[in-house]
Amino acid sequence: MERRLAAIMALDMVEYSRLMEADELGTLDRQKQHRRDVVDPAVARGGGRIIKTTGDGLLAEFGAAQDAVRCALDIQSEMPGREARRDPAERIRFRIGINLGDVIFDEADVFGDGVNVAARLEQLAEPGGLCISDIVHQVVGDRIDDGFRDMGGQRVKNISRPIRVWQWSPGTARQRVPEDELPDQQVRFCTSADGTHIAWSTIGSGLPILRAPHWLNHLEYELSSLFMGPFLRELSRHASIVRFDQRGNGLSDREIDRIGMDAMIEDMEAVVAAAGVDRFALLGLSQGAAFSVRYALRHPERVSCLVLFGGYLRGRLCRKDAEEVKMYEAARMMIREGWGSDLPVYRNFFTSSFLPDAPHPVQDSFDELQRVSIGAENAGRIYEMNSTVDVTEEAAQLDLPVLVIHIAGDRIAPVSEGRLMARTIPGARFVELPGDDHFPTEGVPSFGKFFDAALPFLREHAG
Repeated sequence: MERRLAAIMALDMVEYSRLMEADELGTLDRQKQHRRDVVDPAVARGGGRIIKTTGDGLLAEFGAAQDAVRCALDIQSEMPGREARRDPAERIRFRIGINLGDVIFDEADVFGDGVNVAARLEQLAEPGGLCISDIVHQVVGDRIDDGFRDMGGQRVKNISRPIRVWQWSPGTARQRVPEDELPDQQVRFCTSADGTHIAWSTIGSGLPILRAPHWLNHLEYELSSLFMGPFLRELSRHASIVRFDQRGNGLSDREIDRIGMDAMIEDMEAVVAAAGVDRFALLGLSQGAAFSVRYALRHPERVSCLVLFGGYLRGRLCRKDAEEVKMYEAARMMIREGWGSDLPVYRNFFTSSFLPDAPHPVQDSFDELQRVSIGAENAGRIYEMNSTVDVTEEAAQLDLPVLVIHIAGDRIAPVSEGRLMARTIPGARFVELPGDDHFPTEGVPSFGKFFDAALPFLREHAG
């Protein structure tokens, strides 16, 4: 056996099994042609060596990370033209991951952390794209000028620590909030009551706010995304915001036994203790409204007020509405069958419902947040939890200032649920905003109007 530092490139064919089932001989023949004409020559030009092959992919080692990245970009830049005449569903596409690390060579096989991380990075890459580890990005630096996007830390299977990932995708790179405009944050970890590790951070200064957990969190990625970044940046100018990744999401533990209302409240309690905040406003977005109600009822001494946006007291299955049940079943099918698929049509099902009014770059950002923040299994479990929640009786017992804000044409949580929430909570104020989105994003009227309503309320009650 030999151990040495090496740049490892993991390459895999997208949807290999489906393509083989449709046309076994044709797929194999085209794969061999791409290997002969594109992949193998690119590896050789970079001074690399193919050390292991599988039916749908390979591992190659390089002496320099720069050579591995250039090889990958050459392959991914040439492949679209070779498959352009075929129907999109029939095209052969590759995903590639590259890592620089310690590798053990044992006869015809390779082992080690360097190989494991490269394989996980390949799984994170978009079809036709490339993901590299942070150490590779640092080593390559400005020597390769193709634009890589920072995906932040990513939890990957069988790797205990978060891996910071940089992504290159074919076509136009998605826009992100410029680095120098981002609020400073330091991600930390705390332990919930059942031992689950929860990632949390604080950004901004001013009024103390805790953001309740909601679907799709990633502390690092969302801060620089066009979907959530502008909202967080604007709010952080006026407030000190404690945020955390809901269990099963982002940088918090992904492989978990418990997902449920009680577990989420325990996570909120753990984050509050770790952050050392005594009294604060609760910001409940979407499902976070229900969690905010329950937390405030359990800890009235800590919560100064509630701002509930796009929220609900009753999940879809508790509304006694046949259309809501149909929507639940359709969404569950989309999550089960397609969340992990490389075809974006499945994620677009949610994007078109969440953000019909948002500009296309913002919709793209939300689409990518779905992919990087959570896997299919946890997405399904959390969606089921959200659909069965009911805190209507608890909401009627609240005794604190509450502001309910809702967009009139919200397709995820109907405005009728927002009105019900305002009627149920004693003394709650209600503000209805124009539009059809579930969440206010920069560039649509509801964005500015949200802050026009929320900031005066917070200054009055959260100071």
